[in-house]
Amino acid sequence: MKALVIDKADLRHNIECVKKYAEKTLPDDSGNKLKIIAVVKANGYGFGIVPYTQFLIDNGIDFIAVATIEEALKLREAGIKENILMLSSTAIKEEVKTLVENDIIITVGSKEAAEVANEIGKGQNKKIRCHLKIDTGFGRYGFIYNEREKMIEAIKPLQNLKIEGTFTHFSIAFYNKDEYTKLQFKRFIDCVEVLKMNEIETGMLHCCNSSAFIKFPEMHLNAVRIGSCFTGKMAFTNTLGLKQVGKFKTNVVEIKTLPKGFNVGYSNSYTTKKETKVAIIPVGNMNALNMECSDDMFRFVDNLRNFVGAFKNLFRKRAIYVNINGQKCPIIGRIGTYHATIDITGKDIKVGDEVIININPKYLDSSVTRLYV
Repeated sequence: MKALVIDKADLRHNIECVKKYAEKTLPDDSGNKLKIIAVVKANGYGFGIVPYTQFLIDNGIDFIAVATIEEALKLREAGIKENILMLSSTAIKEEVKTLVENDIIITVGSKEAAEVANEIGKGQNKKIRCHLKIDTGFGRYGFIYNEREKMIEAIKPLQNLKIEGTFTHFSIAFYNKDEYTKLQFKRFIDCVEVLKMNEIETGMLHCCNSSAFIKFPEMHLNAVRIGSCFTGKMAFTNTLGLKQVGKFKTNVVEIKTLPKGFNVGYSNSYTTKKETKVAIIPVGNMNALNMECSDDMFRFVDNLRNFVGAFKNLFRKRAIYVNINGQKCPIIGRIGTYHATIDITGKDIKVGDEVIININPKYLDSSVTRLYV
């Protein structure tokens, strides 16, 4: 048996922590509350997009955001009727049409995307609900912040767009240095002011992801986009008392004793130094075992840090551990696609015993059961 077990009490606790913190930063004196937009990309951060979204809704979160058309459609097919914002801009007509037909709020981040959406709106004799995306230095979706005249020329003539929001995305809010995030924020606010001066509706304003939500309350504006805050798996020490949600559990499926000098795993990279008792678990790379997020960093300092860490590991034992019956046990040998070998020498462990593994649920195979308890 393999399952990601989600403790509903801990998840509910995190939702309430986010709500309470949001209540401290009202955007104005009108009595409006800060809108919490729940981001449920990557299969609901690994928690199962449909049950996770439904749990958020049941606990008072009524605005959802996704990253792909497939995610949006999956929620609609499951009967989710709340507002859903598609965060990725697209100028492909069939994609925009599909989103509009399923009452998904689209993101408009280019002249082409705006014109396609407007054309579809004109053909259906209605205004297309959308949010504008401004690229303040992420280099992905959005109108480039210093090309304001082009942005205004692209948007202002279009009569079939209903702009309900405007947003940007911070690229480095989770790091210690804040200068670039503050620069992105200033670029965003300057763009919003220019849009308003040109009588272009901006709707709700949002730029904070989970990291920025915690670190920069002055940047909350009208709404915030929350993802990792709900799961409690933050890139830095959080100050909200969030709990880490989600435990990956499996069971020992086989136990054997290997002789001294016996190979373990692919590539013959590990050989037993003595008679070794091992447990086999049906979990491997396909279940996010030993998957790290830091390896996709391209900054020189990140690459240097990874290089130094790898170099040090050449001269010291670096083990990955799992927990079996409350006992810390190291994985030995190269991890396979679906299996791993655990050293349980000297420990009282039996076939069927429960194994708890620390993984990143975002990378967990979607076929694995998500169990809410």
